[in-house]
Amino acid sequence: MLYIGVDLGTSAVKLLLMEGSGRIVKIASREYPLYFPHPGWSEQKPEDWWSNVLEGIKELTAECDKSQVAGISFGGQMHGLVILDENDNVIRPAILWNDGRTQKETDYLNNVIGKDKLVELTANIAFAGFTAPKILWVKENEPENFKKIAKIMLPKDFLAYKMSGTFCTDVSDASGMLLLDVKNRTWSKEMLDICGVSEAQMPKLFESYEVVGTLKPDVAAELGLSTNVKIVAGAGDNAAAAVGTGTVGDGRCNISLGTSGTVFISSRTFEKNDNPAIHLFDHADGTYHLMGCMLSAASCNKWWMEDIIGTKAFADEQKAITDDKLGNNHVYFLPYLMGERSPHNNPDARGAFIGMSMDSTRADMTQAVLEGVAFGLRDSVEVARKLGIKLERTKICGGGAKSPLWKKIIANVMNLKVDVIESEEGPGYGGAILAAVACGEYASVEEAASKLVKVIDTVEPDPAIAARYEEQYRKFVKMYPALKDIYSEI
Repeated sequence: MLYIGVDLGTSAVKLLLMEGSGRIVKIASREYPLYFPHPGWSEQKPEDWWSNVLEGIKELTAECDKSQVAGISFGGQMHGLVILDENDNVIRPAILWNDGRTQKETDYLNNVIGKDKLVELTANIAFAGFTAPKILWVKENEPENFKKIAKIMLPKDFLAYKMSGTFCTDVSDASGMLLLDVKNRTWSKEMLDICGVSEAQMPKLFESYEVVGTLKPDVAAELGLSTNVKIVAGAGDNAAAAVGTGTVGDGRCNISLGTSGTVFISSRTFEKNDNPAIHLFDHADGTYHLMGCMLSAASCNKWWMEDIIGTKAFADEQKAITDDKLGNNHVYFLPYLMGERSPHNNPDARGAFIGMSMDSTRADMTQAVLEGVAFGLRDSVEVARKLGIKLERTKICGGGAKSPLWKKIIANVMNLKVDVIESEEGPGYGGAILAAVACGEYASVEEAASKLVKVIDTVEPDPAIAARYEEQYRKFVKMYPALKDIYSEI
């Protein structure tokens, strides 16, 4: 049978057609606009997602036996607020994960409701990108829109609703709303009350590998697919990517170099999160995970390459960065172009180059961007280490993982072995795996991941380079505190 994984990203939707054996048959992609109506705001139109997903599925299945398509599932950008009225009309554009407008609401939740209370109720503290602060923002700033809300959902859940008619979400994605009792995998009545919404406005909760419904007749007809195609809950993009990289079970790590960057560590057990600078969420395999998230990762490199120096030849720009230069760069980059989440939780933070001199080169600055993202990700690894988690290796995925140089920098900055997998299509592949599990192709997510995810290379840290990066990282961690007060002023 065939399975479709839908990776609903920030800049594009990527769709993947997978055989039950794990072989990827075809990949399709569709881009859509991103809107910045005010500085620090970030929005998209859910209708754009839907139209592009429909066109993408048509392209994906154009040459296959459509009767073999058994299931569709998702990996979706997390935290986005999608609100529908009683007639299922989208009330306003979705407020995205990287939107920074909710500092007032975030401060209210953390300082008035209190971080200890939030951790007790949800296992996490409030971050500006989370969904609950967005709901409070709409309540305060758009009261007419707030009154219209009949359904609250996350981005990928809008797709599942349009396909199946089932108002649903999964526990991994719901964990990032700050409305879920993560330990018990249920909505927190107290958090819903704090935000002024009811459980009737919230989607039904599923595990990521559970069937939520089947394809509606009108959608099936448009796509040329059977109404028996199962729609599967899916997962937040990072949990889906973890499935797609085999980061399931206990104590496994995945680093994602996508638009945002994440350090994802799987855990079979729920352990109280003593350092809520990183997130404690439900995992798509039925267990839990810790996650540190930086808001700008590969997007930093894209910004530097395309918007600043004006090239799309990313690999050519990296050729001058040889091994002898790794750990010896005198230029540093703080990768906070959209503010920062883990571990600083500061939407006012901004990017900065530090250490430039008259002999600084274009290559030095390119190298600094790659290293700055790696240092920012290490901040989350250090939090995990302080919690007693011991790591020796990590998987890697995302667009940035296509760069051999960046993988080498990650391995040495982290001093971890970096396992490269056969498929770099993390969230889409994970979505397809979840669909296969839901349709009975595999007994569990862990079984499917162990059989389908293949490591094809390992990048080992070089002791000399790792030692140089250790010294540089100690300098890097002093830079954000030195600039913190300035950020709020500018």
